[in-house]
Amino acid sequence: MAIAIVLTLLVVGSVLFHLLSPWYFTPIASNWGAMDQTISLTFWVTGIVFIGVNLFVVFCIVRFRQKKGSKAAYEPENTKLEWWLVGLTTLAIASMLTPGLFVWANFVNVPQDAAIVEAVGKQWHWSYRFPGQDGKLGTTDAKYINDQNPFGINPNDPNGKDDVLISHPDLHLPIGKPVKVLLRSVDVLHNFAVPQFRAKMDLVPGTLTYIWLTPTREGAFDLLCNELCGVGHYVMRGKVVVQPEAEFTAWLNSFPTYAQTQLEQKGDLQLGKASYAVCAACHGAQAEGNKALNAPKLNGQSESYLRRQLENYKIGARGTHDLDVFGKMMAPMAATLPDAAAITNVSAYIKSLPDTRPPAMVKGNAGKGKDLFNATCSVCHGATGMGVQATNGPRLQSIDDWYLVTQLNNFKKGIRGNNPKDMHGPQMSNVAAFLNDDQIINDLVAYINTLR
Repeated sequence: MAIAIVLTLLVVGSVLFHLLSPWYFTPIASNWGAMDQTISLTFWVTGIVFIGVNLFVVFCIVRFRQKKGSKAAYEPENTKLEWWLVGLTTLAIASMLTPGLFVWANFVNVPQDAAIVEAVGKQWHWSYRFPGQDGKLGTTDAKYINDQNPFGINPNDPNGKDDVLISHPDLHLPIGKPVKVLLRSVDVLHNFAVPQFRAKMDLVPGTLTYIWLTPTREGAFDLLCNELCGVGHYVMRGKVVVQPEAEFTAWLNSFPTYAQTQLEQKGDLQLGKASYAVCAACHGAQAEGNKALNAPKLNGQSESYLRRQLENYKIGARGTHDLDVFGKMMAPMAATLPDAAAITNVSAYIKSLPDTRPPAMVKGNAGKGKDLFNATCSVCHGATGMGVQATNGPRLQSIDDWYLVTQLNNFKKGIRGNNPKDMHGPQMSNVAAFLNDDQIINDLVAYINTLR
């Protein structure tokens, strides 16, 4: 009887948990309500079978329990019962699978009027490509991928010249318009998944996959990689923003085309030197840094990273947090650079200065820091800390150790990396969260000090 009672409680508890549980689907925001209906049907079929089988077992335990003087009957075959079981099982499986076939048929047949966007997955961030005025995306190939052409667009394909490139983790879509999302990976398996859309698909290296949907609700929805793609998998996040078409068009027009990105001029060193005169007061004539003024060393850092941080200061992505005292001092200095050309010039000039190695000021256990660095930081910043352009990881080697400690703490405390305008900061904030205390940070930075 104890087993019968336990099974009965199991059935009742499972049903109550399903009906009363607060964990269920997020409110749908696309045309794929059929996904929910199919899953609900599966719950009903499997639920009825679960209840029926377990209650039948309870009945058998009670009805045919051992009694004094009774003898079990042996019946090796029961053709009628077997046919009933085969028939009911076939009906149940068909009722679950058939609706899914119809949903899949709709899922793979894209409407003729669907717009096109390409989502590119890369360890560990998202970027996007829209067709330009010609309505066609240019062809791509891995052999064309480099720092100046991260999408790998074929420079000889005229259809790619006006492609709009979105090097940002947020994708905007107009509400009520069907869209086909082409999915491409440039390294390993990824997965494009937005829970509210009910549609997801793998990004497979070497091939092109796709999903399509019609956004039905305005808002910002989390974009996740649902494929374990490496140590930084958990920080591979983005957002899909659904908005009115006019707002979407304005957002799209704010990004450059492929042709425009290839026309970027190299910095003018003489103009950059003149602009750097303001910077030299704190960072030194050779950009060697000055701890007394909390000005980090700049020489030796990549041009692209210097440009990115100066742009972040100008647009308010850095230097606006109330606790970022020194960032607020830097923000008005960056404002003296009037435009992108001035930022390019001063970054090029700083890059031309000789690289100097600052003195070590942080004490820590480099041996412990080595294991931590190799397990996490090296993936984005390189095995020797020289920086990796493809992962947007800046150089760490030969950078002021006190500055590294300050910035790791800023990321950990949310002082840096939480601004919605900061494209790459949130990823670093998530990584810095595992640095549990000051000693771990010191150990990590002490090891970075040893890198050559």
